[in-house]
Amino acid sequence: MPDSPPHRRIESLAQLKAATMACRECPIGEIATQSVVGEGMLQPRLMLVGEQPGDQEDLAGHPFIGPAGKLLARALEAAGIPREQTFVSNAVKHFKFELRGKRRIHKSPAVREIAACHHWLEDEIALVKPAALVALGSTAARSLMGRAVPVMAQRGQWLPRPDGLQVLVTLHPSALLRVDAEDREAAFEAFVADLRQAKRLFAR
Repeated sequence: MPDSPPHRRIESLAQLKAATMACRECPIGEIATQSVVGEGMLQPRLMLVGEQPGDQEDLAGHPFIGPAGKLLARALEAAGIPREQTFVSNAVKHFKFELRGKRRIHKSPAVREIAACHHWLEDEIALVKPAALVALGSTAARSLMGRAVPVMAQRGQWLPRPDGLQVLVTLHPSALLRVDAEDREAAFEAFVADLRQAKRLFAR
């Protein structure tokens, strides 16, 4: 594997995009179309972190624009959290997949790959300066907390990071897309209930 350029101070999201485009600290960067960094409001009350870009995000270069992103937008609205006042990103900046015919099927990043991308996420948090964080799923929780987090046991709870930022733990919205149809509404309501724990940050 080729060596990545030495890590230097990242001072803008454009610089983060360029640096992650060139990153080869794990194999995913070789196969993805491009890196996908976060988007949204700087110095927001809430920064939401998912796992990795999906197929549509990889092609377009924007986070949370596919089915999971649309569900997240609907859940934020239901929770009373203005999406335009948040910042959305992912723990891993490239799309990991396997080919099945012509389809690119999502594969979860390995612990080593999550760890390799961790410093980019921390650079992003330092740039964005959120008041609090939301971990959408286990990959995001692991990256934000630096350890494995039992998401189902701790969903809807705030966990403190060493830097003082609080992390709200919940599911990744893609998990709701896999729920049986008859259970989907209840699962969505439980997800919204988790997100409502952050609504106090948006109180006037």
